[in-house]
Amino acid sequence: QVQLVESGGGLSQPGGSLRLSCAASGSIFSIDAMGWYRQAPGKQRELVARITGNSRTLYADSVKGRFTISRDSASNTMHLQMNSLKAEDTAVYYCNFAARHFLLGPVVDYWGQGTQVTVSS
Repeated sequence: QVQLVESGGGLSQPGGSLRLSCAASGSIFSIDAMGWYRQAPGKQRELVARITGNSRTLYADSVKGRFTISRDSASNTMHLQMNSLKAEDTAVYYCNFAARHFLLGPVVDYWGQGTQVTVSS
């Protein structure tokens, strides 16, 4: 079984920075894409950032220029560097891996447990 472990969440002042990490363990043949999603109370889950195997990135308009997603393929780890944090960034952040367990096998989504990010003065 694949397990994703998230870390790095916490409290930040507006304008501050946090760095989230997500490490995958288990039997993985390949990872097609990795991404970060967030969900605030009473709101829908939304995509924050995504990175593919060829290092192409996609960001939500609300975080462009402030957040940076990166990956370390050797360790199946990804990070989300969050700068210039705003109150509206407050949410539970979830990491997601789209992975295959064997060549030509189906792509399966795995989710982390979530980590709380709170931006408040």
